[in-house]
Amino acid sequence: MTDTETIEYDVVVLGAGPVGENVADRTRAAGLATAVVESELVGGECSYWACMPSKALLRPVIARADARRVPGLRRSVQGPLDTAAVLDHRDDYTSHWKDDGQVSWLAGIGAELHRGHGRLAGPRTVAVTGADGTERRLAARHAVAVCTGSRAALPDLPGLSDVKPWTSREATSARSVPGRLIVVGGGVVATEMATVWQALGARVTLLVRGKGLLPRMEPFAGELIAEALTEAGADLRTGTSVRSVTRGADGTVVAVTDGGDRIEADEILFATGRAPRTDDIGLHTVGLEPGSWLDVDDSLQVTGTNWLYAVGDVNHRALLTHQGKYQARIAGAAISARAAGVPILESDPWGAHAATADHHAVPQVVFTDPEAAAVGLSLAEAQQAGHRVRAVDVDLSSVAGAGLYADGYRGRARMVVDLEEEILRGMTLVGPGVGELIHSATIAVAGQVPLSRLWHAVPSYPTISEVWLRLLEAYRDN
Repeated sequence: MTDTETIEYDVVVLGAGPVGENVADRTRAAGLATAVVESELVGGECSYWACMPSKALLRPVIARADARRVPGLRRSVQGPLDTAAVLDHRDDYTSHWKDDGQVSWLAGIGAELHRGHGRLAGPRTVAVTGADGTERRLAARHAVAVCTGSRAALPDLPGLSDVKPWTSREATSARSVPGRLIVVGGGVVATEMATVWQALGARVTLLVRGKGLLPRMEPFAGELIAEALTEAGADLRTGTSVRSVTRGADGTVVAVTDGGDRIEADEILFATGRAPRTDDIGLHTVGLEPGSWLDVDDSLQVTGTNWLYAVGDVNHRALLTHQGKYQARIAGAAISARAAGVPILESDPWGAHAATADHHAVPQVVFTDPEAAAVGLSLAEAQQAGHRVRAVDVDLSSVAGAGLYADGYRGRARMVVDLEEEILRGMTLVGPGVGELIHSATIAVAGQVPLSRLWHAVPSYPTISEVWLRLLEAYRDN
């Protein structure tokens, strides 16, 4: 094969993270010849720098916190975490940043992997530049799926690149614990990484531009997590922006806030948002703007095209791995149906060709201590959407199962009820262990289950899930 030879496939997938892998899995299952292009590690951000390493780091932290709230265990877990063991546990879950297993999986489904940087080179064509500079062209008979994900977005601060700040990648892959860590941001990455590194011994200063943490959730979620971080020893400052950052010859980072405060640390993490990884993938060759989020319909086909798909973070519908994988299953089915000449959207009673969960039933768990979990709309979002709603709140400490789970259990649950249809528009829970409760709420929201039916879904006693009974009682009786 020469460097200029064009190889034909039915489908070319740009990006081999969980989203790209799932698109390829579905198209291969339908018998379509599929190529996957990856410039880094097969398995993507989630496997090596996001979901897996962050949760591997957090699990020992949360387990120790839970044990400290249980009689008979409290005295046994007062010492520090074994940092080396925690980091080794993280390394195991990232396969030590080697992708052999993921490559074998791709080969097992019959997809062909092309290593290198992939760029669109016109309609249905992808040019792949290898590490040695050679180029090959892949032509797609039916579809190209852009699954390149997102990257950390850094603020426009003079000299920031010279400081070499942490992003989510460095925060989840660091080899040692910094003595002092500044975390800039108040979202999921900021709160989770502040939780991890504070527990591992760093002195954490959390600088939040807004009024509180987790601004996309109900306000009480951020409030409870802020209380816990402060009690753990973190210095939390809200309404604070960073004006400048420098790193001295001794390696010390100095951040100056808009209020004039000067904060010193060993490392600084910016967790200030995400940007699409579309700036260098050849979008201009097909009339699209480089660096932009890509607009799609519910089959994940890019607006104005009949061959290009954008799946996962790049379409900005829901920047979560589980939602990206959900979209990938939809996109793979839609691509396969169109390739076979089968009408989509109406051809499957499961709605397998339309991603509708992204519109009203997106679940998310923040793995802090306490955990925060939410699905659907917050009260404010439901009101802004024009729904006539009512919020029903329950203190989780009133639930018998919560008291058994932990002494002094602190938590709160809220369901947002549509008063006209008497269904749930959203649910938020904060407290130890609530992440495992959110799927029941997701079913209720996605299925638009009437509250009158939920009344007959009896929660097991004594579990924290009995909060459902307390919420329904509070709605019915008031």
